[in-house]
Amino acid sequence: MSQKSPLSRLYKKYSKKRSESSSRTHEDEEARSSTSSSLNVDELRTVFDYMDTNSDGKISGEELQSCFSLLGGALSSREAEEVVKISDVDGDGFIDFGEFLKLMEGDDGSDEEKRKELREAFGMYVMEGEEFITAASLRRTLSRLGESCTVDACKGMIRGFDQNGDGVLSFDEFVLMMR
Repeated sequence: MSQKSPLSRLYKKYSKKRSESSSRTHEDEEARSSTSSSLNVDELRTVFDYMDTNSDGKISGEELQSCFSLLGGALSSREAEEVVKISDVDGDGFIDFGEFLKLMEGDDGSDEEKRKELREAFGMYVMEGEEFITAASLRRTLSRLGESCTVDACKGMIRGFDQNGDGVLSFDEFVLMMR
């Protein structure tokens, strides 16, 4: 039985909000063909839509900053605007979905940079003073994302990636999960 990632569950939840249409937008089709197969475009669309709080098809610096704070991270408005500026290829002052996909591909970064980013992401899931993701810490983070989940369900998600059977996710197991 394959495990559903929190991202795919988030996709299901927020896809209900989007209008029902029989065909994908041209932008999605273009992105699907140009994006590396290692990235799941549907999941990235879900993340994008989650961050695009006003549903205008673009992420502003303010929306980016708000999302980071919701996840327990800190991003100053200056840093958020810098991310938007760097990612904004068409110069409109926002990140559209195509630009977001390029940002998520992150091919320009070294392995060391990617590992550092994963370490920061891992830090959002662990409780202070811990060095692993527990069912309780996963539940807390999902709750911050608006996902209601029981501790037992979180234990099930962890089991799907827990290679040594200790009931928690180490950083290395988290890295494998994020591939």
